[in-house]
Parts: sequence; C-alpha cells; structure tokens
Amino acid sequence: MIDISEERFEELVGEALDDIPDELARHMENVAVFVSEGVNPNLLGLYEGIPLTERGPLSYGGMVMPDKITIYRRPILRICRTEDDVVQQVRVTVIHEVGHHFGIDDDRLHELGWG
Repeated sequence: MIDISEERFEELVGEALDDIPDELARHMENVAVFVSEGVNPNLLGLYEGIPLTERGPLSYGGMVMPDKITIYRRPILRICRTEDDVVQQVRVTVIHEVGHHFGIDDDRLHELGWG
C-alpha cells in the first residue's frame, strides 16, 4: 500500500473532476464531492442521490440537499503501489461515480472501462 497525504489525495480528486469534459460537467446538477478515509476496503467510491435520468421536474426545487459522491482514500491507496496508480484509480473512481450521477449503471460503466 502506498501512502499519500490527505491533501494530495484531495488534489487528485479535484484534478479528476477538472478533467471531466465541459460538455458533461455543465450538466452536473446539485452534486457535492467529498473525500473520506473509508471503512469498507472493497468500496472505492459511492454515489448517493437521484440520478439525472430519474429526476422529475420538481425533484430538485426548493431546499433539497445535493447528491453526494464520496471517494474513499484508504481503499484506493490499499490497491495501489505507486502514485501513478493512485492517479489512475482516482480518475476511474471519480468518473465511475459521476457516471452514476448521470444514470449509468455499474454494468455499463464496466463495459466502458470505468468499472
């Protein structure tokens, strides 16, 4: 397992988010991204919310809490040997969870190489 500081890991998550093409990023609505240490060694990330494809016209009116994407630091570090591995795994995990925000299921994300 490699060790990367919390600050550096958060930078990597930010960079992965910045790499999302503008055509997609501008459609991300009411979603917040967090980094957590993680307790389940098999869970690299988690999307919690209502995917864009399932939202009705009134789903997000008023004072609705944002959807939440959490990227888990320790489980990702546990499966990586180098910082380059971490960069790649963070990117895959961020895109995977953002895919869920857009309504893409796990099977399709795996088919697309973001599993």
